[in-house]
Amino acid sequence: MSTAHAHAGPDTFPAAPSLLGGIGRFALREFRDALASKWFLLYTIAFTVLAVGVSFLSLSGIGSHGFAGFGRTAAGLLNLIMLVVPLMALTAGAGSIAGERERGTLLYLLAQPVSRTQVLLGKYLGLAIALVCSLCIGFGVSAGMLAWRTGGVGVGSYAMLVGLTALLALAMLSVGVLISVTSRRTAVATGAALFAWLTLVFLSDLGLMAGSVLFKLRVQEIFGLASANPLQSFKMAVIVSMNASLDVLGPVGAYASHTLGGALPLVLTASLVTWATVPLAAAVVLFARRGSV
Repeated sequence: MSTAHAHAGPDTFPAAPSLLGGIGRFALREFRDALASKWFLLYTIAFTVLAVGVSFLSLSGIGSHGFAGFGRTAAGLLNLIMLVVPLMALTAGAGSIAGERERGTLLYLLAQPVSRTQVLLGKYLGLAIALVCSLCIGFGVSAGMLAWRTGGVGVGSYAMLVGLTALLALAMLSVGVLISVTSRRTAVATGAALFAWLTLVFLSDLGLMAGSVLFKLRVQEIFGLASANPLQSFKMAVIVSMNASLDVLGPVGAYASHTLGGALPLVLTASLVTWATVPLAAAVVLFARRGSV
């Protein structure tokens, strides 16, 4: 999905930059390419339209279920985000390195006086900024409409939703970049990203339900599996951030609330941070050890 072009001349990197300097230059290049690409425009329009649509539906039923304004919209956006944002991030990351490799521009990038780690982290950072900007545009348009109609009721829950969504996007982007590093062609990387997306979505709810019945899992084991899934961790973290009880999720939610108490938000956030860092670290190691382009 990343559209990197070999438009930079041979004097793009006149001297070996520092680690952060090299990462910053590649991040800026990747961000500019992302802004000019079709995926950024399509993802931004699609997410904005969906977010505004959910906002309209939320405004039509203010006060009916204990939420109003921003809080009700945050609750309505939860399932939408769990489906759309991972797909956006996985496919964007999947095309990063694989796309450069397939077009033959990766060889040019690695010929510059920079390390493989700088190239990979720079591309990840640029894509991450572009992806977060895309999400913020959708959230911003939705927030503007809500503020105009309802004021600032529940704005704290909405802000927390934006932050957790950005963290989920970074986690899925890391997985996408890892897939891209291990793929030779963009089509293969995209297919693997779609498979990963379907797997995570299936395991998020249906997989847990089926597994708990089939293997007779205890509530502790179900919570462990749920917290290991980034989508479930995101879902539970959003519910907790809205000051709602996890008892709405049944015995698993009640067990998590009673066992972890105030540490629950930290545990769920740590799960998302782990998904954002471990796959990226693995991608860096694999990419740095590759003997060929």
